[in-house]
Amino acid sequence: MSDGEVTSGCCSPSRPGPGAVAEPASCDERVSPAASGPDREGMVRLEVSTFLMGSRDRWAVPGDGEGPVHEVSLAPYWIDRCAVSNADFGAFTAATGYVTEAEHYGWSFVFAGLLPPGFPDTRAVAAAPWWRQVHGACWRHPEGPGSDVAGRTDHPVVHVSWSDARAYAAWAGKRLPTEAEWEYAARGGREQAAFPWGNDLEPNGEHRMNVWQGRFPDHHTRADGWYGTAPVTAYAPGGHGLYNACGNVWEWCADWYAPNYYASSLRDNPAGPALGTARVIRGGSYLCHASYCRRYRVAARSSSTPDSSTGHQGFRCAADAGPVEVR
Repeated sequence: MSDGEVTSGCCSPSRPGPGAVAEPASCDERVSPAASGPDREGMVRLEVSTFLMGSRDRWAVPGDGEGPVHEVSLAPYWIDRCAVSNADFGAFTAATGYVTEAEHYGWSFVFAGLLPPGFPDTRAVAAAPWWRQVHGACWRHPEGPGSDVAGRTDHPVVHVSWSDARAYAAWAGKRLPTEAEWEYAARGGREQAAFPWGNDLEPNGEHRMNVWQGRFPDHHTRADGWYGTAPVTAYAPGGHGLYNACGNVWEWCADWYAPNYYASSLRDNPAGPALGTARVIRGGSYLCHASYCRRYRVAARSSSTPDSSTGHQGFRCAADAGPVEVR
């Protein structure tokens, strides 16, 4: 992507994709798995039968394809309790020498409100001017040159593309969750609820996730305690033990994105369309606000091109699970 090709997207701006492409034949060859199987510490095993995926929520964004509500069956699997942190990703790059796509491109998207006073003007996204193209922004320097992750090692890694996330997962002996696996885990056993804890955004006035508080995008009260990312274990976990499934950072899923996929998706272990130009992202982020975007709900969907990176996109990993060991 050239410097002039800054594309629109209110939730997560994208670098333009190369057109519809098939699933890569193999994982990134620049890295080798750390082990033959995943380290299950920090993961939860989910014994899934069937659940209702999607929603009829009145806040669904037209065109996102949250419906129809449909029954899905999943095989047992493991999923990370937390998003991958800066410390986790740092261990990966130290072990492999991996260089992210944002580092290759030389820039990434940063929320303007996080830039320091007097930061030089940079190109903005036309449809979402709060997104700025910042040269030098990457996972090590989330707000560009002069910033770092010191004091944020327990925060989710950001400025990682789908390809970066997939490379990390392969190194860890894991994979990215399918969209269906992500939603089942995020729901925490609450069928058709808007959030992992129920239908109220702030039950009894209690903040349960990191989203925008105040008037977006120019006034943030920080009522929920954070401006920008929060630690990966902030707030109480959901019913399945996942932290921050909603809010904080968008999370990459394995699937290609198609707005009409649910109408014809497989009932058993759906894995998304065979082709696409963008990958599914789920969960919303610290920038979500009811005035323009209610995609912080468990059923909400969005997408971004696989090589895109922003200051509010991260991921968590999953792994296949065999039969329960009997001792």
